[in-house]
Amino acid sequence: MIRPKPGIAALLAAFLLAAPVGANDSVASMGAGGLVFQRTDGIAMRSEDLYVSAREIRVRYRFYNRTDRDIGTLVAFPMPDLRGGIESDVAIEDPLQMPFTTTVNGRRVATNVEQKAVFGDVDHSDMIRGLGLPLSPRGEATMRALATLPRPQIDMLVEMGLLEDRSWTDAGVRRLELVPLWTLRTTHYWTQVFPAGRELDVRHRYAPAVGGSVGSRFGYPAPDGVDPAGEDAARYCADDAFRAGARRMRTRGLSLSETWVDYILTTGANWAEPIGDFRLVVDKGRSRNLVSFCGEGVRRISSTQFEIRRRNFTPTRDLSVLILTGERIDD
Repeated sequence: MIRPKPGIAALLAAFLLAAPVGANDSVASMGAGGLVFQRTDGIAMRSEDLYVSAREIRVRYRFYNRTDRDIGTLVAFPMPDLRGGIESDVAIEDPLQMPFTTTVNGRRVATNVEQKAVFGDVDHSDMIRGLGLPLSPRGEATMRALATLPRPQIDMLVEMGLLEDRSWTDAGVRRLELVPLWTLRTTHYWTQVFPAGRELDVRHRYAPAVGGSVGSRFGYPAPDGVDPAGEDAARYCADDAFRAGARRMRTRGLSLSETWVDYILTTGANWAEPIGDFRLVVDKGRSRNLVSFCGEGVRRISSTQFEIRRRNFTPTRDLSVLILTGERIDD
Protein backbone atom coordinates (compact mmCIF):
# COMPACT_ATOMS: atom_id res chain seq x y z
CA MET A 1 0.00 0.00 0.00
CA ILE A 2 1.09 3.60 -0.34
CA ARG A 3 1.63 6.27 2.23
CA PRO A 4 1.58 9.88 1.07
CA LYS A 5 4.72 11.88 1.75
CA PRO A 6 4.43 15.65 1.32
CA GLY A 7 6.38 17.37 -1.39
CA ILE A 8 7.82 14.42 -3.29
CA ALA A 9 6.98 11.79 -5.79
CA ALA A 10 9.20 8.82 -5.62
CA LEU A 11 9.76 6.24 -8.20
CA LEU A 12 10.87 2.92 -8.90
CA ALA A 13 13.30 0.65 -7.64
CA ALA A 14 14.33 -2.30 -8.50
CA PHE A 15 16.50 -4.21 -8.90
CA LEU A 16 17.50 -2.17 -10.39
CA LEU A 17 18.73 -4.90 -8.45
CA ALA A 18 21.40 -2.77 -8.21
CA ALA A 19 20.60 0.07 -10.02
CA PRO A 20 19.93 1.27 -13.46
CA VAL A 21 16.68 2.61 -14.67
CA GLY A 22 15.95 6.00 -16.12
CA ALA A 23 15.72 9.67 -15.65
CA ASN A 24 14.18 12.95 -16.60
CA ASP A 25 15.75 14.77 -19.52
CA SER A 26 18.11 17.59 -18.66
CA VAL A 27 20.02 20.20 -20.62
CA ALA A 28 23.72 19.37 -20.68
CA SER A 29 27.05 20.66 -21.91
CA MET A 30 30.13 18.63 -22.75
CA GLY A 31 32.80 19.74 -20.31
CA ALA A 32 36.31 18.47 -19.73
CA GLY A 33 35.00 15.74 -17.47
CA GLY A 34 32.11 14.71 -19.69
CA LEU A 35 28.48 15.72 -19.62
CA VAL A 36 27.55 18.50 -17.19
CA PHE A 37 23.89 19.09 -16.43
CA GLN A 38 22.80 22.71 -16.52
CA ARG A 39 19.72 24.78 -15.91
CA THR A 40 18.13 26.61 -18.83
CA ASP A 41 15.93 29.69 -18.79
CA GLY A 42 14.74 29.40 -22.37
CA ILE A 43 13.01 26.00 -22.44
CA ALA A 44 10.10 24.91 -20.25
CA MET A 45 8.84 21.39 -19.67
CA ARG A 46 5.11 21.82 -20.12
CA SER A 47 4.28 18.22 -19.24
CA GLU A 48 5.74 14.88 -18.29
CA ASP A 49 3.77 11.62 -18.50
CA LEU A 50 5.70 8.77 -16.90
CA TYR A 51 4.81 5.07 -16.72
CA VAL A 52 6.90 2.81 -14.49
CA SER A 53 6.77 -0.96 -14.15
CA ALA A 54 9.23 -3.79 -13.75
CA ARG A 55 8.86 -4.59 -17.47
CA GLU A 56 8.89 -1.20 -19.13
CA ILE A 57 9.51 2.49 -18.62
CA ARG A 58 7.72 4.96 -20.88
CA VAL A 59 8.00 8.73 -20.60
CA ARG A 60 6.61 11.51 -22.78
CA TYR A 61 7.60 15.17 -22.49
CA ARG A 62 6.24 18.32 -24.04
CA PHE A 63 8.93 21.01 -24.18
CA TYR A 64 8.31 24.63 -25.14
CA ASN A 65 10.88 27.17 -26.32
CA ARG A 66 9.53 30.34 -24.83
CA THR A 67 12.06 32.62 -26.57
CA ASP A 68 12.03 34.22 -30.03
CA ARG A 69 15.10 32.29 -31.23
CA ASP A 70 15.93 28.66 -31.90
CA ILE A 71 17.90 27.00 -29.12
CA GLY A 72 20.32 24.19 -29.92
CA THR A 73 21.70 22.24 -26.97
CA LEU A 74 22.73 18.85 -25.72
CA VAL A 75 19.90 16.97 -24.03
CA ALA A 76 20.92 14.25 -21.59
CA PHE A 77 19.03 11.32 -20.09
CA PRO A 78 21.02 9.80 -17.19
CA MET A 79 20.38 6.18 -16.26
CA PRO A 80 20.47 4.97 -12.65
CA ASP A 81 23.89 3.98 -11.37
CA LEU A 82 25.15 0.41 -11.59
CA ARG A 83 26.97 -0.11 -8.32
CA GLY A 84 29.60 -2.64 -7.45
CA GLY A 85 29.78 -4.57 -4.20
CA ILE A 86 29.25 -8.05 -2.83
CA GLU A 87 25.46 -7.76 -2.90
CA SER A 88 24.41 -9.06 -6.30
CA ASP A 89 21.36 -6.88 -6.56
CA VAL A 90 21.57 -6.20 -10.26
CA ALA A 91 20.57 -8.53 -13.01
CA ILE A 92 22.49 -6.85 -15.79
CA GLU A 93 26.16 -6.30 -16.46
CA ASP A 94 25.76 -3.00 -18.32
CA PRO A 95 22.84 -0.57 -18.80
CA LEU A 96 23.57 -0.65 -22.54
CA GLN A 97 22.09 -4.15 -22.55
CA MET A 98 18.69 -2.52 -22.10
CA PRO A 99 16.90 -1.53 -25.34
CA PHE A 100 16.46 2.25 -25.34
CA THR A 101 14.55 4.29 -27.93
CA THR A 102 14.03 8.04 -28.29
CA THR A 103 11.63 9.86 -30.60
CA VAL A 104 11.22 13.60 -31.24
CA ASN A 105 7.91 14.64 -32.78
CA GLY A 106 7.36 11.02 -33.74
CA ARG A 107 10.72 10.50 -35.46
CA ARG A 108 13.37 8.13 -34.12
CA VAL A 109 16.52 9.83 -32.83
CA ALA A 110 19.88 8.11 -32.36
CA THR A 111 21.45 8.90 -28.99
CA ASN A 112 25.09 8.92 -27.98
CA VAL A 113 26.24 7.30 -24.76
CA GLU A 114 28.73 8.41 -22.13
CA GLN A 115 29.89 5.95 -19.46
CA LYS A 116 32.10 6.63 -16.46
CA ALA A 117 33.53 4.45 -13.70
CA VAL A 118 33.46 6.51 -10.51
CA PHE A 119 34.23 5.98 -6.86
CA GLY A 120 33.00 8.72 -4.59
CA ASP A 121 33.28 11.88 -6.66
CA VAL A 122 36.36 10.74 -8.60
CA ASP A 123 36.27 9.52 -12.21
CA HIS A 124 38.58 6.51 -12.58
CA SER A 125 37.50 5.56 -16.12
CA ASP A 126 40.86 6.15 -17.81
CA MET A 127 42.77 4.17 -15.21
CA ILE A 128 40.33 1.25 -15.29
CA ARG A 129 40.45 1.15 -19.08
CA GLY A 130 44.25 1.36 -18.92
CA LEU A 131 44.30 -1.78 -16.79
CA GLY A 132 42.29 -3.58 -19.45
CA LEU A 133 39.16 -3.77 -17.29
CA PRO A 134 35.56 -3.15 -18.44
CA LEU A 135 33.96 -0.08 -16.89
CA SER A 136 31.12 -2.20 -15.52
CA PRO A 137 31.71 -3.42 -11.94
CA ARG A 138 29.66 -6.54 -12.69
CA GLY A 139 29.70 -9.45 -15.07
CA GLU A 140 31.88 -12.30 -16.23
CA ALA A 141 34.03 -10.15 -18.50
CA THR A 142 35.05 -7.96 -15.57
CA MET A 143 35.76 -10.96 -13.35
CA ARG A 144 37.90 -12.60 -16.04
CA ALA A 145 39.87 -9.39 -16.59
CA LEU A 146 40.47 -8.93 -12.86
CA ALA A 147 41.78 -12.50 -12.61
CA THR A 148 44.54 -11.68 -15.10
CA LEU A 149 45.83 -8.59 -13.26
CA PRO A 150 49.29 -8.78 -11.69
CA ARG A 151 49.26 -8.76 -7.91
CA PRO A 152 50.70 -5.21 -7.58
CA GLN A 153 47.81 -3.81 -9.63
CA ILE A 154 45.28 -5.70 -7.52
CA ASP A 155 46.90 -4.33 -4.37
CA MET A 156 46.79 -0.81 -5.82
CA LEU A 157 43.05 -1.07 -6.53
CA VAL A 158 42.42 -2.46 -3.04
CA GLU A 159 44.40 0.40 -1.47
CA MET A 160 42.40 2.94 -3.50
CA GLY A 161 39.13 1.42 -2.27
CA LEU A 162 38.08 0.35 -5.77
CA LEU A 163 38.39 -3.36 -5.08
CA GLU A 164 37.73 -5.74 -2.19
CA ASP A 165 39.85 -8.88 -1.99
CA ARG A 166 37.72 -11.66 -0.53
CA SER A 167 39.98 -14.50 -1.65
CA TRP A 168 40.32 -17.55 0.57
CA THR A 169 42.34 -20.74 0.87
CA ASP A 170 40.68 -24.15 0.56
CA ALA A 171 42.67 -27.34 1.09
CA GLY A 172 45.86 -25.41 0.49
CA VAL A 173 44.57 -23.90 -2.77
CA ARG A 174 44.14 -20.13 -3.04
CA ARG A 175 40.68 -19.23 -4.41
CA LEU A 176 40.57 -15.78 -5.99
CA GLU A 177 37.51 -13.63 -5.27
CA LEU A 178 37.77 -9.96 -6.16
CA VAL A 179 34.80 -7.60 -5.75
CA PRO A 180 34.75 -4.30 -7.69
CA LEU A 181 33.43 -1.41 -5.60
CA TRP A 182 33.21 1.36 -8.17
CA THR A 183 30.02 2.62 -9.82
CA LEU A 184 29.17 2.75 -13.53
CA ARG A 185 27.33 5.89 -14.62
CA THR A 186 25.61 5.84 -18.00
CA THR A 187 24.04 8.80 -19.81
CA HIS A 188 22.26 8.89 -23.16
CA TYR A 189 22.53 12.26 -24.92
CA TRP A 190 21.91 13.94 -28.25
CA THR A 191 21.94 17.41 -29.81
CA GLN A 192 18.50 18.95 -30.15
CA VAL A 193 17.23 22.17 -31.69
CA PHE A 194 14.19 23.63 -29.93
CA PRO A 195 12.38 25.90 -32.46
CA ALA A 196 11.45 29.38 -31.25
CA GLY A 197 7.95 29.64 -29.85
CA ARG A 198 7.10 25.97 -30.55
CA GLU A 199 6.57 22.72 -28.68
CA LEU A 200 8.55 19.51 -29.06
CA ASP A 201 7.22 16.05 -28.19
CA VAL A 202 10.06 13.88 -26.82
CA ARG A 203 9.54 10.25 -25.81
CA HIS A 204 11.74 7.54 -24.32
CA ARG A 205 10.94 3.86 -23.98
CA TYR A 206 13.07 1.10 -22.49
CA ALA A 207 13.14 -2.02 -20.33
CA PRO A 208 14.47 -1.13 -16.88
CA ALA A 209 17.24 -2.95 -15.13
CA VAL A 210 15.16 -4.12 -12.24
CA GLY A 211 16.63 -5.34 -9.03
CA GLY A 212 15.39 -7.33 -6.18
CA SER A 213 15.93 -10.07 -3.68
CA VAL A 214 14.82 -13.63 -3.12
CA GLY A 215 13.32 -13.09 0.28
CA SER A 216 12.11 -10.05 2.16
CA ARG A 217 12.28 -8.56 5.65
CA PHE A 218 8.63 -7.51 5.45
CA GLY A 219 5.95 -9.56 7.17
CA TYR A 220 8.00 -10.68 10.14
CA PRO A 221 7.29 -9.62 13.75
CA ALA A 222 9.57 -6.99 15.24
CA PRO A 223 11.74 -8.69 17.90
CA ASP A 224 12.41 -6.47 20.91
CA GLY A 225 10.63 -3.64 19.11
CA VAL A 226 13.24 -3.54 16.32
CA ASP A 227 11.64 -3.51 12.88
CA PRO A 228 13.58 -5.90 10.61
CA ALA A 229 12.40 -3.94 7.56
CA GLY A 230 12.91 -0.50 9.08
CA GLU A 231 15.40 0.89 6.56
CA ASP A 232 13.50 -0.46 3.57
CA ALA A 233 10.20 0.73 5.01
CA ALA A 234 11.54 4.27 5.17
CA ARG A 235 13.01 4.15 1.65
CA TYR A 236 9.73 3.03 0.09
CA CYS A 237 7.32 4.69 2.55
CA ALA A 238 5.81 1.31 3.47
CA ASP A 239 2.73 1.99 5.62
CA ASP A 240 0.79 -0.20 8.07
CA ALA A 241 -1.47 -1.54 5.31
CA PHE A 242 1.54 -2.68 3.26
CA ARG A 243 3.05 -4.38 6.31
CA ALA A 244 -0.26 -6.05 7.13
CA GLY A 245 -0.49 -7.33 3.58
CA ALA A 246 3.00 -8.82 3.85
CA ARG A 247 2.03 -10.55 7.10
CA ARG A 248 -1.08 -12.02 5.47
CA MET A 249 1.07 -13.39 2.66
CA ARG A 250 3.32 -15.14 5.15
CA THR A 251 0.33 -16.44 7.11
CA ARG A 252 -0.89 -18.09 3.88
CA GLY A 253 2.46 -19.84 3.57
CA LEU A 254 3.79 -17.73 0.71
CA SER A 255 7.47 -17.03 0.16
CA LEU A 256 8.07 -13.30 -0.38
CA SER A 257 10.46 -11.72 -2.88
CA GLU A 258 11.12 -8.10 -3.77
CA THR A 259 11.54 -6.23 -7.03
CA TRP A 260 12.92 -2.70 -7.07
CA VAL A 261 12.78 -0.05 -9.76
CA ASP A 262 14.52 3.33 -9.57
CA TYR A 263 14.00 6.41 -11.70
CA ILE A 264 15.90 9.72 -11.64
CA LEU A 265 13.36 12.50 -11.32
CA THR A 266 15.42 15.38 -9.97
CA THR A 267 16.95 16.39 -13.31
CA GLY A 268 13.46 17.55 -14.21
CA ALA A 269 14.21 20.63 -12.10
CA ASN A 270 16.79 21.85 -14.65
CA TRP A 271 14.30 23.51 -17.01
CA ALA A 272 13.09 27.12 -17.02
CA GLU A 273 9.99 26.45 -14.93
CA PRO A 274 8.47 23.74 -12.76
CA ILE A 275 6.95 20.87 -14.76
CA GLY A 276 3.58 22.27 -15.78
CA ASP A 277 1.61 19.01 -15.78
CA PHE A 278 3.20 15.94 -14.20
CA ARG A 279 1.64 12.48 -14.26
CA LEU A 280 3.14 9.30 -12.86
CA VAL A 281 1.66 5.81 -13.18
CA VAL A 282 3.26 2.93 -11.25
CA ASP A 283 2.17 -0.55 -12.31
CA LYS A 284 2.77 -3.41 -9.86
CA GLY A 285 2.24 -6.08 -12.54
CA ARG A 286 -0.25 -8.44 -10.89
CA SER A 287 -3.21 -7.59 -8.71
CA ARG A 288 -2.02 -9.87 -5.90
CA ASN A 289 1.34 -8.13 -5.69
CA LEU A 290 1.93 -5.36 -3.16
CA VAL A 291 3.58 -2.06 -4.10
CA SER A 292 4.99 0.79 -2.07
CA PHE A 293 6.62 4.09 -3.01
CA CYS A 294 6.72 7.62 -1.63
CA GLY A 295 4.37 10.12 -3.16
CA GLU A 296 1.74 12.76 -2.57
CA GLY A 297 -1.85 12.40 -3.75
CA VAL A 298 -1.59 8.77 -4.84
CA ARG A 299 -4.78 7.18 -6.12
CA ARG A 300 -5.57 3.72 -7.44
CA ILE A 301 -6.73 3.71 -11.08
CA SER A 302 -6.88 -0.04 -11.78
CA SER A 303 -6.22 -3.38 -10.11
CA THR A 304 -2.47 -2.94 -10.73
CA GLN A 305 -1.88 0.78 -11.36
CA PHE A 306 -1.46 3.81 -9.10
CA GLU A 307 -1.36 7.41 -10.25
CA ILE A 308 0.05 10.74 -9.08
CA ARG A 309 -0.84 14.02 -10.76
CA ARG A 310 0.82 17.33 -9.93
CA ARG A 311 0.70 20.84 -11.34
CA ASN A 312 3.76 23.11 -11.42
CA PHE A 313 5.84 20.30 -9.99
CA THR A 314 9.51 20.60 -9.04
CA PRO A 315 10.97 17.17 -8.22
CA THR A 316 13.20 17.16 -5.15
CA ARG A 317 13.70 13.43 -4.80
CA ASP A 318 14.21 10.49 -7.13
CA LEU A 319 11.73 7.64 -7.32
CA SER A 320 12.16 4.22 -5.70
CA VAL A 321 9.46 1.58 -6.06
CA LEU A 322 9.15 -1.70 -4.17
CA ILE A 323 7.00 -4.53 -5.57
CA LEU A 324 6.41 -7.42 -3.18
CA THR A 325 5.50 -10.81 -4.67
CA GLY A 326 4.31 -13.92 -2.86
CA GLU A 327 4.76 -17.40 -4.29
CA ARG A 328 3.93 -20.80 -2.84
CA ILE A 329 7.01 -22.98 -2.63
CA ASP A 330 6.27 -26.72 -2.73
CA ASP A 331 8.17 -28.86 -0.28
